[in-house]
Amino acid sequence: MSAAVPLATPRSLWRRERFLLLRRASQLGVLALFLLGPWAGVWVVKGNLASSLTLGVLPLTDPFVLAQTLLAGHAPGATALIGAAVVLLFYGLVAGRAYCAWVCPVNAVTDGAAWLRRRLRLTGGRAPSRQLRWWLLGAVLAASALTGHAVWEAVNPVTLTQRAVIFGGGLAWAALGAVFAFDLLAAPRGWCGHVCPMGAAYALIGSKPLLRVAATHSSRCNDCGDCYAVCPEPLVLVAPLKGKDGAGPVVTARECTSCGRCVDVCSTDVLRFTHRFDRQRD
Repeated sequence: MSAAVPLATPRSLWRRERFLLLRRASQLGVLALFLLGPWAGVWVVKGNLASSLTLGVLPLTDPFVLAQTLLAGHAPGATALIGAAVVLLFYGLVAGRAYCAWVCPVNAVTDGAAWLRRRLRLTGGRAPSRQLRWWLLGAVLAASALTGHAVWEAVNPVTLTQRAVIFGGGLAWAALGAVFAFDLLAAPRGWCGHVCPMGAAYALIGSKPLLRVAATHSSRCNDCGDCYAVCPEPLVLVAPLKGKDGAGPVVTARECTSCGRCVDVCSTDVLRFTHRFDRQRD
C-alpha cells in the first residue's frame, strides 16, 4: 500500500450509517403518512404510492403507472397529469433514481437480503442480465396497451407492500418474501438491479439529475472494496473511482440510486454527495 493512501480510521455509528438511517426514516415516514388516514383518521395524504393527494393540494402520480394507464386507453384526470409532471420534474431535474432508495418500501427488503448475504457469506446465485429490466419495462407497456389494464399494478411489490401494511393479506406478504428469497438465494441484488421495471423507468426519468455522488478524494482510496460490496449498482462506481477512460469524479450513470451507502462505508472519505457539474478531484 502506498504511504500516500490513508489508513482506515474509527468512525462513529452516525458517520458509518447516516444515509442508511435517513433512508429508513424517509421510507417509514412516507408509509406513516399514508397510514395516518386509515389507522387514525388523519388524512394528510390520500391515495397510495401510485397516485396521491397531499393536504388536499399537492398531487403526485407515478409516471410509470400513468404511462400504463394511457397505453391501456384510459383518460386520466387533470390532477393525475399534474401529479405526474411534478414527479417528472423533481426526479428528472434533481433527484434521479432516488425514488428507489429513499421512497420505495421494497428497498428495505432487498437491502435486508443483501445484508444477510454478507453476514452469511453466501456466494452462490447468479443475477440475470441487467438488460432484463429494460425488456420488462417494454413488455409491461406493451401488455397494458394490449389488455387495456395497468398490468404491472397487479403484481407490483411496491403496491402490494402498501396493501399488506394497511390491509394485511397473505398474498402481498408472500410477494415480499419471494423478492427477499430471490435476492438472498438466487440473484444478489437481483430484483432492484436486474428485474424491476419501475426502477428502469426511474432510471430513464432521472438520467441527468443535479444530485450526484462523486469520488472527489479518489487519491485516498485504499481499494478496500467496501463501497462495491454495499452498492446496489456497483458498476457505476468503477469509472469515477479510477478515472477510467478520462472519466470525471462524478457518478453520472443513470442506474445510481443516490442511496449514499458508498459514502457511509468509505473509511477514508473518498466519496461525497455533490452536484453533477462538480469536477473537483484530488
